[in-house]
Amino acid sequence: MATTAEEIRGMSAEGAADRDDARTSHRLALWNMWVGFATLVAALPLGLYQIAVRSGLFPAIQSDSVYAAALSTHGVLMAYVLSIFFLMGFGYHTAFHSLKQKPWSPAFAWTGFWVATIGTLLAASALLTNRASVMYTFYPPEMADASFYIGVALFVIGSWFWAVNMIVEMTRWKKANPGRAVPLIMFGTAINALLWLWTSVGAALEVLFQLIPVSLGWMDTLDPGMARTLFSWTLHGIVYVWLIPAYLVMYSILPREAGGRLFSDELGRVAFVMLFLFSVPIGFHHLYMDPQQAAGWKLLHMLGTFIVAVPTFITGFTIIASLEISGRLRGGKGLFGWIAKLKWDNPVVLAGILSLLMLTIGGFGGVINASYAMNSTIHNTGWVPAHFHLIYGGTTVIMYFAAAYWAWPKITRRQLWSKPLANLQLWMWFAGMWIVTAPWHIIGLMGQPRRTSDQPYDSMIADSWVPYEMVMIFGSVLLVLSGLLFIANLVMTHRNRTAEPDPTPRYAVAVHQPLAVPKLLNSLGFWSLAMTAYMLLSYGYPILQFFFLGTPGSMEWGQ
Repeated sequence: MATTAEEIRGMSAEGAADRDDARTSHRLALWNMWVGFATLVAALPLGLYQIAVRSGLFPAIQSDSVYAAALSTHGVLMAYVLSIFFLMGFGYHTAFHSLKQKPWSPAFAWTGFWVATIGTLLAASALLTNRASVMYTFYPPEMADASFYIGVALFVIGSWFWAVNMIVEMTRWKKANPGRAVPLIMFGTAINALLWLWTSVGAALEVLFQLIPVSLGWMDTLDPGMARTLFSWTLHGIVYVWLIPAYLVMYSILPREAGGRLFSDELGRVAFVMLFLFSVPIGFHHLYMDPQQAAGWKLLHMLGTFIVAVPTFITGFTIIASLEISGRLRGGKGLFGWIAKLKWDNPVVLAGILSLLMLTIGGFGGVINASYAMNSTIHNTGWVPAHFHLIYGGTTVIMYFAAAYWAWPKITRRQLWSKPLANLQLWMWFAGMWIVTAPWHIIGLMGQPRRTSDQPYDSMIADSWVPYEMVMIFGSVLLVLSGLLFIANLVMTHRNRTAEPDPTPRYAVAVHQPLAVPKLLNSLGFWSLAMTAYMLLSYGYPILQFFFLGTPGSMEWGQ
């Protein structure tokens, strides 16, 4: 049957609408990710400065106030701004292309972006003018200017718009596709959105009801114990908010880029659900040395911390198995012959391999941190920042780079400017992160304290740290150069006149792709209820005690 002119016009209009929807989603993705990557450029030199100052080798740059401002700004930009803006941008791209449906509310999404951006600028202005040198944990009784806390509150509220958007997108798709399995990458994205809503509540309560009122003079005192307890609600859950986008790339993009298939879709869903359920109610392992919480509650949180290692083991097994499938499809023989056959020249594959190597060692360090006895040894030493730099700066951020190298040509429709440069940049980041964190772990075990700008200790002890700090400076220089190469590659991709030959995003398919999955691995409602129960168990009494049992400082806070 011949197509009528009216039908042709209808198809053209539908195609134009799809292009508009894609353009909107791509703009949201680019703007969010560019804000995140811009903060990376600002944060990296601040990290180099801190290591240089701590070494004591450059007296001319020694300044306690500048060091404190640099440390706080570096931590906030990397731990919050880079990670949250990246996952928001990547989430908008994922939702549109994996679900293939019209975006729910672009106006709602843009509102969230601008609220979060304004909050970021407000907090950054306080940080850069030395009015918020309270580290990225901003623990009281150290206090910042009110503008910093208001900026943090706006940033978090703006990010909640994104989280709601992702959950609504998944719910709309499920209603339109009853009985079908939500694409794995979107299921993980929605789980992460729900996780961010849950884990950010603790810091939000601390900021809104303690820090802002005191900083504005509305209250005279606050309870630092309660503040630390509320922040612990956020402190470890945010680690998995950072990590899940990296896992999404490993599960849903890496196997296809490697030329193979995902080993198991269902195992990925199990891992994401476990990360959600067990990552928030375990924050007391950051408070082992704090007196406000009883040992029994710390034991409960310690056990939960060990459980959260299980989904990481699941992820490691699944991704390595997926890589083995790819290597054997490419002709790999023998026990380990498949490794040499992997696409080492593909940035996503290379980043995935390097990320898993860092995760292996960094995860081992996490088990040490979770154990009360061993944590007592490394508490407040250089071991702690060395660990989370290896997990976040290494394992996680390198996968953000991989995601950008994969997504940029598809968003801009221009070919990645230089794949060899991308691979060089990833190797430099990997090498730089090891060169920084390996000696950092060692001097932490030797007793170097964290968060100090100089070493006013016995000279023989402090002098023994110097060789390690010199190595760390070299690693920091590599990281700064690597970050600049990354940004340069993205900028040049925008200017590249060579069109991307395959701009359509395609995600990995499992060896046995499920047509349907168990309801518990395809929905969010039950797990949110389970989280509610677990949170009440883990945090209910420890928070209420500040109001009813007269713990130190709580009476003054309540007056």
